[in-house]
Order: sequence, then structure tokens, then C-alpha cells
Amino acid sequence: MVIIDDLMYMAMDQREANMFFHLVNDLYERSSIILTSNKGPEQWGELMGDKGITTAILDRLLHRVEVIHLNGESYRIKNRTTIFEAESVQT
Repeated sequence: MVIIDDLMYMAMDQREANMFFHLVNDLYERSSIILTSNKGPEQWGELMGDKGITTAILDRLLHRVEVIHLNGESYRIKNRTTIFEAESVQT
């Protein structure tokens, strides 16, 4: 199993997109992949800069996939709201 967290947090250049395609292609139907992203697949082409390679990657990732949408506030700051309750230091 391969877990990839925060995919598409930042745009990929052509070399990175090609390397990612090769990773996905090598894992396709040979391993389980858990992938998290704050961007929907419809936004990936823009962030990878190459719609052809994006289509090839998504074709492999979305075949036999289970998509789980998580909505709401960030779990990372869920229990840290107290830091936002103080007055701003810029007053």
C-alpha cells in the first residue's frame, strides 16, 4: 500500500508530472493507493500543466476507486481554536 498525502497542494512541473505518472503506472493494479488532495480531479490538469498526462494518471487512479469526500474544518486545527480567540497583535 502506498499513501500519498496532500497531492496537488502545489503545482507540478513537467518533470514531476512525468515521474508521478510513472509511479502511478507502476502501482496500477499491483498495489493499493490511498491518496488525499484538497483539489478535485477537474483541477489537476491546470496544476500539472499537461492535460494529456493528467488524463492518463486519472484514468489509472479512478479505475476501481472508492472516493471519500471529507468536508468541514481542518482536523489539524480542530482542537486548536483557542489560538484564534486572542486579540490580534496588529491592533
